[in-house]
Amino acid sequence: MGVGLYTSRVVLITLGIEDFGVYSIVGGVVAMLGFFTSAMSTATQRFFSFALGQSDAEKLKRIFTVNLVIYGTIAVLALILLETLGLWFVTEKLKVPVGRFDSVIFIYHFSVLTFIATIFTTPFMSIIIAHEDMKVFAYISIIEALMKLGMLFLLVKLPWDKLELYGVLICGVAGIVAIIYVVFCIIQYKECQFKEFNFDRKLANEIVGFTGWSLLGQVSTVMRNQAVTILLNQTFNPMVVAARAITMNVTSQINVFSNNFNVGLSPPIIKLYASGDKKGMFLLLFRGSKATFFLMWVFALPLFLEMDPILHLWLKTLPQEAILFTRLALVEVLIISISLPIMTAARAPGRMKVYELSLGLIQVAIFFVSWLVLVIGGAAFSVFIVAIVANLIMFIVRLVVVRTLLDFPLYPFFLKVILPICLVILISSIPAIAVHLILPKGKFFIGVSVLASLIFASLSMYFFGIDKLERQKAKILILSQINRMF
Repeated sequence: MGVGLYTSRVVLITLGIEDFGVYSIVGGVVAMLGFFTSAMSTATQRFFSFALGQSDAEKLKRIFTVNLVIYGTIAVLALILLETLGLWFVTEKLKVPVGRFDSVIFIYHFSVLTFIATIFTTPFMSIIIAHEDMKVFAYISIIEALMKLGMLFLLVKLPWDKLELYGVLICGVAGIVAIIYVVFCIIQYKECQFKEFNFDRKLANEIVGFTGWSLLGQVSTVMRNQAVTILLNQTFNPMVVAARAITMNVTSQINVFSNNFNVGLSPPIIKLYASGDKKGMFLLLFRGSKATFFLMWVFALPLFLEMDPILHLWLKTLPQEAILFTRLALVEVLIISISLPIMTAARAPGRMKVYELSLGLIQVAIFFVSWLVLVIGGAAFSVFIVAIVANLIMFIVRLVVVRTLLDFPLYPFFLKVILPICLVILISSIPAIAVHLILPKGKFFIGVSVLASLIFASLSMYFFGIDKLERQKAKILILSQINRMF
């Protein structure tokens, strides 16, 4: 997270706000096809985890072969679409600053190559996650972060158009990461082999059927994120787009904790379902939902209170809308964080139609409602308000659908998850806000306010957010880490 935030700072300063906004919108056009890899990643993890839960080695080999064929097909289709329809959209429809057209086309082509590298990375990353080799996943993530840090040195030093150079360097990092994932999986896992072609048509139909409904959810997510960014580009100036890009960057870095935590949760949730242990799965869901929110809240509370000075300290030059945008986006990601383990549980049975159709329609509605609000004269921040309301509705719908699919116990969930979360928000916010209002302005006092918020959030979680058994486990974990350090 630290490297990610520092990278964003240097890139914004080096490129300038206008070019940073241009790269974000061009990358957004390419990312609109990201639903292919996101849907397939979900399917790959689900089927690999399910087979591992059943200890079926032969099925693992067949799943690997089928996935290779499907991902290869996706890569070819994506390349054709992006270099025809996507290129037409960039050249004919995007608002490009004067004199930057050639650079925009240049970075678009490299963004396409970056996306293709990501496609080939996804199945191998999913295999590592399904095997729960989280140490390997962590090491590769750290290597990627360090490469991006080295990329900054080249970006600042090399005498080339900074916007074009940034596109090339990002593409290079993505290519190297893809090679690392592929080589490791071939060496480590028996099912990742190319000697035998174990294509199973029935299994392929099953995976494609699962993916088909997941695609609806992923397409709607893309419309909710990238299409809204393009909508802002068409309605406002590049500064507003840059403000949204900064907001998405901040929230994505904070999401590193909750997303990676849930990357580790997904395989055991599916394996517990595959083995028929629903009680164990529900217990994991309760604790996972609560822990995910708490990981987010530790960072969200001080950011809410000190957003203005923190963002200015981080980026120096800042679009004025970025502060409000980021506060609103944090509310949205906090709501989503509680749902992350529930999303995995909903996909465990493989019956995706009702879940993806109901959630997908709500997400698509976000784009159209945002468009309507902007047409009637709404401010740029109104798209975030629309997203917050929609996410509250989606949270309720998820619970209802999972209740239907898995006989999920709603009352215990509200009692053991939602109630402690509300208590933690209330108990930690009041003293944190009081300290924020009492302290004078200045870098030292901002640090004191942030530290106080972290302490209040942590203490409220420990005493009011977790039960007695969880508290005992937390105490043992903390003491064991202290013993290891000293």
